[in-house]
Amino acid sequence: MKILVFLSVILIFFSFGFYFYYKTKQFRTSLPIRKKWYASMASIALGSFVLFFGINQLLLFQTVVTYIIAGIFIILGAGLIVYNSKAAKHYRSFLDEEARLNK
Repeated sequence: MKILVFLSVILIFFSFGFYFYYKTKQFRTSLPIRKKWYASMASIALGSFVLFFGINQLLLFQTVVTYIIAGIFIILGAGLIVYNSKAAKHYRSFLDEEARLNK
């Protein structure tokens, strides 16, 4: 059980780090499609943060209130990941064209 908690904490830190990485890349670029792609990638990382936080809370505390709140976090995180991965896939198809046009 302790290894699962440790693994979930590591995944929380990685997802939080990727969130800040993509947010800084979003603010530093001037290309509009690339900016939207970075925003959707940052939202995927934020969704994984919320998902892993919900899983971590399930592993740490076993109360009814924790199950309800963690379930909401897990559903919300999974929804963020699915929605923004579709958006990132959509924007990814236009990145090469935008780079070619803005040389």
